[in-house]
Amino acid sequence: MKGISYSRFGGSEVLEYGDLPEPKLSQNAVIVRMKAAAINPADIALQAGLGESMMETWFPVVPGWDLAGIVERVGAGVTEFQPGDEVVAYTHQEILHSGTYAELASVPVERLWRKPRNASWSEAAGLPLAGLTAYRAVIDTLRVSDADTVLVLGASGGVGSMATQLAVASGATVIGSASGPHQAYVTSIGAEPVLYGDGIVERVRNHAPNGVTAIMDCAGHGALAKAMAAAAPGARLCSIADGGPGVTTVFARPDTKILARLVDLVEAGSLRVTVAASFALADAADAQEALKARTYGPGKIILVPAAA
Repeated sequence: MKGISYSRFGGSEVLEYGDLPEPKLSQNAVIVRMKAAAINPADIALQAGLGESMMETWFPVVPGWDLAGIVERVGAGVTEFQPGDEVVAYTHQEILHSGTYAELASVPVERLWRKPRNASWSEAAGLPLAGLTAYRAVIDTLRVSDADTVLVLGASGGVGSMATQLAVASGATVIGSASGPHQAYVTSIGAEPVLYGDGIVERVRNHAPNGVTAIMDCAGHGALAKAMAAAAPGARLCSIADGGPGVTTVFARPDTKILARLVDLVEAGSLRVTVAASFALADAADAQEALKARTYGPGKIILVPAAA
């Protein structure tokens, strides 16, 4: 099969496209033919070696954790899926070795769920990691309700856009920070847009004079510290990027029950995945550079087996 791998830590320059061994099929896994895979900041960070103290690495590494595709084969112990099923997966493993930037992936059955019927392959691939992170932040950690006014920092990004939509679906009033070109997008997903950066507290207070009751930081780079003064007393705080006193750091975690809820929300029209750009699998290095440079619009950057 064709795929992307790297044999040493580094930037996009370490990625190689070529022939790779086909993945083995264990009794409780399925082989999925990749139709789309999402690029995530975590891929780039781990590739750079930032997770070396926490995770074992077996070179060569095929990066990537997000996947949408078609089941080709099922293990002897799998009854939940059959060949031809359209699925999505968050394939996170504690050993960095087998990922989703490849034509085929072996996925443990507990990482899989059916693909949303009304989503494209690219949209489906962008759902798992970002959706699971956003759900854990908005629903499980902040416990957002219709009594809240929520500030989402980085509301036009992959996680931020889903966090915004989940907060809106929970009945909250949502304020979302984004760059100037992305203000209209923030409005389109149900939030009041504000420009990020210096002066954000005053801009948020224009919408919420008494302060916001919850802040979800999807931006990092000190954005939460700049916005803290917009919080009401007792506000709940969480971040996917920055920590600090009173701030809960949130990470994605494989959870099929939550993935099933996310798929249901997509099919109900309450949650949509925005695709910023698609790249051919062979151009994964360019896709990573595009993510780092933020040269595309809101949403996720996706890999597909052939040119988009």
